[in-house]
Amino acid sequence: MDMQNLLEKLLKKGLQDGVFPGAVAACGDREHVYALSHVGKIAENGPEVTEETRYDMASLSKVLGTTMVAFKALENGDISLYDKLPNFFEDVPEDKKEISIYQLMTHTAGFNPSFRLDHLVDSPDKALRAILDSKLDHKPGETPDYSCMGYITLGKALESLYGKPLKQLAQEMVFEPLGMKNTCYCPTGDNIAATEVDPETGKAWVGVVHDENARFLEGNSGNAGVFSDIHDMICFAQMLSRMGDGFLSPALMKTAIRCHAASADGEVRRGLGFHLSGTPMCYMGELMPPTSFGHTGFTGTSLAIDPETGFWAVLLANRVHPTRANVAMFPFRRRMHNALYAEYTKG
Repeated sequence: MDMQNLLEKLLKKGLQDGVFPGAVAACGDREHVYALSHVGKIAENGPEVTEETRYDMASLSKVLGTTMVAFKALENGDISLYDKLPNFFEDVPEDKKEISIYQLMTHTAGFNPSFRLDHLVDSPDKALRAILDSKLDHKPGETPDYSCMGYITLGKALESLYGKPLKQLAQEMVFEPLGMKNTCYCPTGDNIAATEVDPETGKAWVGVVHDENARFLEGNSGNAGVFSDIHDMICFAQMLSRMGDGFLSPALMKTAIRCHAASADGEVRRGLGFHLSGTPMCYMGELMPPTSFGHTGFTGTSLAIDPETGFWAVLLANRVHPTRANVAMFPFRRRMHNALYAEYTKG
């Protein structure tokens, strides 16, 4: 197989077509990294992308940080999936008292997908109250409806459990044990890909989380905030492709990637924290099997894993630079996964 040339060709085409100003991607399986390539610049008129360029992972943070901390808490016996919000917070409104960790992780808690916290409260310490006091979109357990607000609540529950900020929990329980040296919340230093240009200042966000709610929460949020590079993401992808690889138990992995919630129209399938393939227009394309799992990030990042063969693919890009109006990433990602997986299965 010629995965390296194929990946380079795909990324160069994406750059040429304006899908992103720069990107770095890799693919492999449980034992090998078959291709790693980068193209473009970290920003308009900025320096070239390198293998060390860090990207705003956006909602991939839900998997990298919040979900992994919850998994470790589950394995440590510190929580059960059916623990409910009153276990973690005082004065939970009546309509939310039965919401469980399970429902937060499967996006079935009924929370609104997203609303601007900074439009409702004036400080981060009031954010949880604003979410708990908000009107639910659905009855808990009724249907999967992807929600950043649910994952912010999950992050707050983990902080309540351990008495530490989520960013510290992720560092101690996930990034350090996995040897992910360049992955963190609230990064410092340079070689960080720019995201959207702020219309108020005319300057792009660099090293500051793109998501408005995570930014309001000072970069420490359950829904977004993690920054990472391709080498750390390869480490993470291979751990998952090896069904936990000693970091997580096979028992937990098998539970996590099982379909726990599906919409009536078949458009959505959810594991614990993970998006599952086998749906129309899935970002993983049409060729990866329906047992495949992963997640995407609004900024242009994605992770896809086939547990049957161990194949994985990681894409880090800043498609929102200079504007989120660029939606060329969505068909590009499907085509990329189709091409890479087809080449991989040729052997």
